[in-house]
Amino acid sequence: MQAFLDRALADVGACLTSALVVVGDRLGLYRAMAAAGPTTSAELAERTGTKERPVREWLRAQAAAGYVAYDAATDRYALTEEQAAALADEASPVCMLGGFLLGISAARADESLTEAFRSGDGIPWSAHHPGVFEGTARFFRPAYANHLVRTWLPSLDGVVAKLEGGGRVADVGCGVGHSARLLSRAFPRAQVVGFDDHGPSIETAREAASREGLAETCRFEVAPAASYPGAGYDLVTFFDCLHDMGDPVGVAKHVRQSLAPDGTWMLVEPLASDRVEENLTPVGRVYYAASTLVCTPSAMSQGAGAEALGAQAGEGRLREVAEAAGFRSFRRATQTRFHMVLELRP
Repeated sequence: MQAFLDRALADVGACLTSALVVVGDRLGLYRAMAAAGPTTSAELAERTGTKERPVREWLRAQAAAGYVAYDAATDRYALTEEQAAALADEASPVCMLGGFLLGISAARADESLTEAFRSGDGIPWSAHHPGVFEGTARFFRPAYANHLVRTWLPSLDGVVAKLEGGGRVADVGCGVGHSARLLSRAFPRAQVVGFDDHGPSIETAREAASREGLAETCRFEVAPAASYPGAGYDLVTFFDCLHDMGDPVGVAKHVRQSLAPDGTWMLVEPLASDRVEENLTPVGRVYYAASTLVCTPSAMSQGAGAEALGAQAGEGRLREVAEAAGFRSFRRATQTRFHMVLELRP
């Protein structure tokens, strides 16, 4: 009993700490600590334009959580190299800031989720707090930035050569457009179009593409995954989004029809086993929780008969979807600790 209570108490502390991480990120407290080295609460408050008293309490809470280091002899706080990589460096491959924002933002839907359990109507993606959209983008961006061009695309047969020569790409379910812009920067001769049915995210993506000078080769349109326009695409990409869709087979059929005869569908999904017991891990815990809060309700909201794959669907279930849609070739091209990259061909 005591062991379980200790676990539950740690989880309550984690919930409360998550909100404090988001506050620290917004105020630039972690970045200031990473730049300054060991600091007092007064020094950190002065550097960040905040008040000392709440900063002092925040630092003590962070130290208790193990998110900052505390030196009692000097009454100073600092970030270790590991803490800084996860909490102060947006470009780090282990940056976790987006996950905290996603978590506390998704939890705001607790009342709607309670009713959705009773009604079965689900919760549309667009009904969530804006922090869900920003948090999702920031949570996945480190993986895309560090793996998409370096390892994921080279694992696909012949795709890099096509993009270097000026191929056509559809990035479906693109959200705020990080993945599409990565593709456009890496392959300036290619024509990349991002599709998403969430208008505010598409507006954010367009603004970012314009700021980065990519508007000529990377455009964005509001369109659902089951009916986005165009055909003859050399590459269609889905990053962590098929499991949010209520008709995955129908969507997959549309992807197949939109591809060139020798085109490729790169389907990136959370890495999961086909066996539930093998997903009962720290990573599986995050994905199952996020799937319960966001992904499964999103799929269920898409009409009667909607199918909810969930964020831990597993390769076997995804293969069934592909085969039902008529894809003849399906293979796992590569994987990371968090993702599987699937190559599908018509």
